[in-house]
Amino acid sequence: MPTADLGQISLHYEATGPTDGETILLVMGLGTQMVYWPQRLIDDLSKDHRVVWFDNRDVGLSTKVDAPTSPMLRVLAGTFGVPVPPPPYTLRDMADDAVGLMDHLGLARAHVVGVSMGGMIAQRMAIHHPQRLASLVPVMSSSGTRLVPPAKPRAARTFFMTIPTHDRDAYIDAIAGMRGAIASPGFEPDPDHLRTAIGRAFDRGLNPAGFVRHLHAIAADGSRVPELQRVEVPTLVVHGADDPLVNHRAGRSIADAIPGAHFRLVRGMGHDLPPGVCDLLADEVNGLIKRLA
Repeated sequence: MPTADLGQISLHYEATGPTDGETILLVMGLGTQMVYWPQRLIDDLSKDHRVVWFDNRDVGLSTKVDAPTSPMLRVLAGTFGVPVPPPPYTLRDMADDAVGLMDHLGLARAHVVGVSMGGMIAQRMAIHHPQRLASLVPVMSSSGTRLVPPAKPRAARTFFMTIPTHDRDAYIDAIAGMRGAIASPGFEPDPDHLRTAIGRAFDRGLNPAGFVRHLHAIAADGSRVPELQRVEVPTLVVHGADDPLVNHRAGRSIADAIPGAHFRLVRGMGHDLPPGVCDLLADEVNGLIKRLA
């Protein structure tokens, strides 16, 4: 797997698809390694486009940041608007990482698709590096506004689950259960892909502190709405109507903030990427790129 050396941070990434096609950059979410991207989605997008995906800093095979970690409860309180201390790094830093990867690959622009926290990083890319984005596609994400319904109790409890990190089988069972609590009720799941991805993540190396530092970056970022109102990047927001973790109104808040943005509400979709959602998302992204050509 290739590595992009960005100075203090190195990112592990993969790329596939025709080198002469437009590039789609996939940005993963909170504490989640790149191996969770469904191969089905990558295959669909890479038929006509170059697809690049990577481990964010502090997860997987990318640089683990040597920095203090705030208590989980204090960081979680910050997601409800309680002031938090400055984080070790910010969502803007993570957006700069992604742009640094583009520089490493010689990419002038890319269509940026980000899921959950990855959608927040993508927003920061559009705010601070608009010339580098051909389009912006936040999926199951949020503008950071606090004026949306909170997570459902069952989904919120996943943040407090005890995850065994020293036993591979127990870890797979625990994460599969956690993912099941936020899964799409209207789409057939792919448990084999999920359990394989969880096992690969375990084998590549876990970094629980990175999860907390990612969450700290989210909490410290606050609302991006005023900045998003100045974004001119073509934007498609995709969100599940049945997302128990990030309410669909959070996705709507992104589309409402960005002038001309389109909002696609998906019935039966939760906070995951089962095969049916992958097919729908690939169609939406491919269609957006065709319209912009």
